[in-house]
Amino acid sequence: MPVRPQHRLLAMLNNQKALTDWRHFFHIAFIRISLWTLLFGAVPAFADDCRLTDSKNFPAAWKLPAKAIDVTSIPDMQIEADAPDSRALPVYPLTDNTWFFFGNISTLNENNRGFNANAGFIVTEEGVIVIDTLGTPKLGKRLISTIRCVTDKPIKYLVVTHNHPDHAYGAAPFLDIQGINIIAHAGTVDYNHSSTLESSVEYRRDILPNDMTGFKPLTAKSYLRVEPFKKQRITLGKEVIDVYNTGRHHSYGDLVVHQVNQKILWISDLAFNQRTTYMGDGHSAQILAAQDWLLKTFNDIKLMVPGHGSAQTAPFPMVAKTREYVTRMRGAMKEAVENGVSMLDAVQDVEFEDWRDIPLYEENQRANANFVYREMEKAFFDNF
Repeated sequence: MPVRPQHRLLAMLNNQKALTDWRHFFHIAFIRISLWTLLFGAVPAFADDCRLTDSKNFPAAWKLPAKAIDVTSIPDMQIEADAPDSRALPVYPLTDNTWFFFGNISTLNENNRGFNANAGFIVTEEGVIVIDTLGTPKLGKRLISTIRCVTDKPIKYLVVTHNHPDHAYGAAPFLDIQGINIIAHAGTVDYNHSSTLESSVEYRRDILPNDMTGFKPLTAKSYLRVEPFKKQRITLGKEVIDVYNTGRHHSYGDLVVHQVNQKILWISDLAFNQRTTYMGDGHSAQILAAQDWLLKTFNDIKLMVPGHGSAQTAPFPMVAKTREYVTRMRGAMKEAVENGVSMLDAVQDVEFEDWRDIPLYEENQRANANFVYREMEKAFFDNF
């Protein structure tokens, strides 16, 4: 990797022989920090270990796909608890300027340490656009270090697709970057005042106390308040990015990111790939409505990037598969409510045999049934 001008300057400072008294030491330290702030927009995680930006250097014990588009295999990697913040995360190029963090297909645990969702970034001539932040402040710092391994361009935008922990709890380090414009759904404000946030943070701190050090709830400079399926446009360098409000289909508020020139669509959790969907927030009917809009609006897309699982080319079977699951669950729970079946019995009885071998089926099937049953019960009595 070529030596960047910034690194040459820092090396010159490091080689000063005049660090013989404390006053000069602190003077040099101040210059170092000021230099990084000027060049990179924030006091860094120093990117001193960039090995994992090259798939040839992935640890042999990790089971990582050779690529991240249209694959059937899934990542299985153990994130080191004591890894420095400066160590890059494994990352895949999708195009010459678009990079993808391919997360484990798993619930949160001490092995994945919150790297169980996807994220990415886009490098332009004028700066970097980041999409989601992974699941802890520590991972957020390592994500920034990964970007620093790829480019010296300043991080200009962060788009957080929704408030769920695996996508948004790595945001704290980005809040300290000077000049960054953080974009989030307006529903993030409601989430930040909810008991859901409190319980989610407490749960993660119990499992990963060190990784959650420095956690702050996400706050944005720009909260997207446009009507559902309307957009806000970002232009940075030659890149044109449209950020769409897709309502509250999966969380307190959800966004989709369209790379207009590249014809890449970051759909977040509007569809799941290589795993069973999760329905614990949002509304299942809105999932179907948003998927209808998605397929009608973006008929020339070359690549879809989900919040979980590999990226996909047309015809994007993950959308149809997620839709089939949601439709079937809605039908089963609607029938149970109309026939007077109790929630407990309905949830225990619903089984999708063809989904049993799909990752996270056992973890999500009952929770999804419970959520949709309550939706159908409310709709039944509202129309009674």
